[in-house]
Amino acid sequence: MKKVNSSVTIIVMITVGIIIIAGLGWLYWGNYLERETPSIKSSQDISMIGKQKKLEVTFADQKSGLSQIYAEIIQDNKGRILAAENITSRGNKQKTISLTIDTVALKLHDGPAQIKFTATDHSLFKNQTILSQPVKIDIIPPQIYLLNPINHANQGGTCFIAYRISKPAALTGVYVNDYFTSGYTMMVENKPTSLVYFAIPIDASKTKTTIKVFARDTAGNESSIAIPCLIKEKKFRADKMNLSETFLQQKMPEFQAMIPALQGKTPLEIFTYVNGQMRDDNFRTLQTICQKASPQRHWEGTFLRMKGGQPMALFGDKRTYMVGNKPIGNSLHVGVDLASNAHAAIEAANNGIVVYAGALGIYGNAVIIDHGQGLFSLYGHLSVINTTVGKAVKKEEVIGHSGISGLAGGDHLHFSILAGGQFVNPQEWWDPHWINDNVSKKMFF
Repeated sequence: MKKVNSSVTIIVMITVGIIIIAGLGWLYWGNYLERETPSIKSSQDISMIGKQKKLEVTFADQKSGLSQIYAEIIQDNKGRILAAENITSRGNKQKTISLTIDTVALKLHDGPAQIKFTATDHSLFKNQTILSQPVKIDIIPPQIYLLNPINHANQGGTCFIAYRISKPAALTGVYVNDYFTSGYTMMVENKPTSLVYFAIPIDASKTKTTIKVFARDTAGNESSIAIPCLIKEKKFRADKMNLSETFLQQKMPEFQAMIPALQGKTPLEIFTYVNGQMRDDNFRTLQTICQKASPQRHWEGTFLRMKGGQPMALFGDKRTYMVGNKPIGNSLHVGVDLASNAHAAIEAANNGIVVYAGALGIYGNAVIIDHGQGLFSLYGHLSVINTTVGKAVKKEEVIGHSGISGLAGGDHLHFSILAGGQFVNPQEWWDPHWINDNVSKKMFF
């Protein structure tokens, strides 16, 4: 009988041992005993918080999963709960929450604070991660001080504005209606001053054109102020251009070779594409290039006009293209066409850095020079390019020779000026009196 009892005891002990081992295995393999702590990551910089701050925070635990997440902001030893959630079911490996920190609603004031995020997992050990970071509450928007009380600008021209801001800005510039032109900061009279060269639309008017300076500080606070500006009306020409069969037969194969989708199209169909889609694509390319302007000013004095060049077309010319008596398209000329001798030397209009040198759709072989702080010049239809991207060029330096590449019916130079990614009238920049009155005098206060 003792022997039987002993056997039963051994069996029970073994069974209990198996159950304990199985239980421990279940706890281990089920991540109930894991010791890995959760992770917390924020996709935004939260060192500064303005009137309102939006951010996303990702909590994650790849083992037992999240059981609790918590977020609060603390100021003057008083915590304000931003988010709190208990996650009862296991297996939630990751959760991203969107927070809006409204400093007014939370009764926060200017000064230091602390933001704290906490994540707890489902392990029996309740592994926890606390991410705590000091922050600065700044709810005072930047103040803008205009340094040019009077501004005159022409339709299609350039306007220059200088101003100062009461605090460092994360973003500043000028809005003309919905179009934004970035400002550039430099020291003027030993004070940081923001400068903007921006374009006045060719159809701008007092009633339908709103111009304002905008500033956003590092905490996200924003402010704006209207710019007093007298816009002068300009008369622009309009004409009809007959497209001859010879022109279409000679020029359209050049574009057909560039675009595989144009194979099998008629010369007229190719022209319609070039004057429409390609022209728009080229402008988008130019805007992308102009977004990377040098923050330093490179240009000095009056911009040069092509030596001996006679104007063939002016800025703002409104063209209607005709085949026979039928209009087949329109365009707005955004530069000045100048012609002299065939393959005439083309010089840099001012000091700058070459940012583009190559084929550019309707402009053919083209060179683009960055003159700094948002000003660029474009030289189109070249036969030869004598410069390279990245080269610092001086005024009067030869960069190429005129030609008929691109959408050109004869040997000439297409010359454009861009301010903040928008075409402006180059004739202003050829005029030393205009530069003195509208730019140079505004640089000294």
